[in-house]
Amino acid sequence: MEQLPILSLSVWLPILGGLLVLALGRNRDEMARWLALVVSGVVFLITTLLLVGFDTGTAGMQFVEDRVWIPAFDIHYKLGVDGLSVLLVLLTSLSTMIAVAASWESITRQVPLYMAAFLIMNGLMIGVFSALDAVLFYVFWEAMLIPMFLIIGIWGGPNRIYATIKFFLYTFFGSVLMLVALVYLYAQAGTFDILALHDVQLSLAEQVWIFLAFLIAFAVKVPMWPVHTWLPDAHVEAPTAGSVILAAIMLKMGGYGFLRFSLPITPDASHELAWLVIAVSLVAVVYIGLVALVQEDMKKLVAYSSIAHMGFVTLGYFMFNNQGVAGGLVQMISHGFVSAALFLCIGVMYDRLHTRRISEYGGVANVMPVFAAFFMLFAMANAGLPGTSGFVGEFMVILGAFEVQPWFAVLAATTLILGAAYTLWLYKRVIFGAITSEKVEREMPPMSVREKWVFAPLAVLVLLMGLWPAPFLEIMDSSVTQLVEQVNTTKL
Repeated sequence: MEQLPILSLSVWLPILGGLLVLALGRNRDEMARWLALVVSGVVFLITTLLLVGFDTGTAGMQFVEDRVWIPAFDIHYKLGVDGLSVLLVLLTSLSTMIAVAASWESITRQVPLYMAAFLIMNGLMIGVFSALDAVLFYVFWEAMLIPMFLIIGIWGGPNRIYATIKFFLYTFFGSVLMLVALVYLYAQAGTFDILALHDVQLSLAEQVWIFLAFLIAFAVKVPMWPVHTWLPDAHVEAPTAGSVILAAIMLKMGGYGFLRFSLPITPDASHELAWLVIAVSLVAVVYIGLVALVQEDMKKLVAYSSIAHMGFVTLGYFMFNNQGVAGGLVQMISHGFVSAALFLCIGVMYDRLHTRRISEYGGVANVMPVFAAFFMLFAMANAGLPGTSGFVGEFMVILGAFEVQPWFAVLAATTLILGAAYTLWLYKRVIFGAITSEKVEREMPPMSVREKWVFAPLAVLVLLMGLWPAPFLEIMDSSVTQLVEQVNTTKL
């Protein structure tokens, strides 16, 4: 019997579901919400089948589907996952289901269009993590900008148009350079098959130019300093669920691009220009961490925190050892849980007081004790407390950095200090102490059952990954080992 096309179902079911929700038209808000939740839930269950059937002892691609798409250019509809991507696919479907549930009451206008945008984006993002043809990857990569463009532009804050255009221009400019690099690689290899591109022979000069093109594309998406400025604006203006997807998934695509394209296709250039990526990553860890300390808007603080944490990810990748690469990948998964949860926490408070200014809050634990407990767990994970998912990736990256250069490890470790400083200061000002405002006492009722169910799976995963990371590491181990061998093997 032919294998069930799990990846195609994961990509196209949410897209078709989104079109169906869109077809409901106006005045079908409740039906749109339920249909979006059911479809996103089914997609999540389908993607869990990837883990059930995943062979952790194999470094190569699994669940591969390959059909000729455009014969004239040898372009294929080819999908597959390995240890570098399977957890990101699962994270995408989980985050979308949570984003739909979190928007249940906060979005009250054009609900079918809103839910359709999230479902369609779900399919496109899974397409990015599973595409094995460069053109197919590029199509998914670009197409997912459209639903996010609509989500920020229609349901965002007062400056949403500015934030939307800035988000689009930054990411689109980077993508154009990636397209040029892919076309050049096609001219050399005669194929757009990503795995075949890993083996194409290139001179050092060719590798350097291709590496720089990929670097700009992925650095914008991660985002790395100094091309990070679109992210705080996008987060501040986006609705809560939009921020969840931005932080949990979209930032990871740049990091994934380094693993899938930059390191295996241009290994010599990666070593040659590693100093540049390491320097920029350390600037992000230290400087952006300091910037986060002085923020007065909760969303901006978490946005800058995300940039600092993603600097940790890129630092780990360019250590070129198993600890660094696996640590960076773990950090990406963990950041997906933690950042999504923190933006949801901010959304819960914003839905009640309609402000994100830290000074407007105080003593929230007195009126929302269960919420305070959830917030505490996610804040501790963001600060990298042992026993939470935030510690595992950071510890592994520091180990990997120490093996290469102890000073890298010392500078990288400042993220633990700065992360604890800005996260705990935020928590203290918002949650602890006496109630500082009548609005906090009057307009902040305890969490609803729906809100608790939204937070519960993220809390479980943060603790599970923190206390028992072995299953997560086992999934990625073979693929990480293969990738490290590739990047440490010269093509010259």
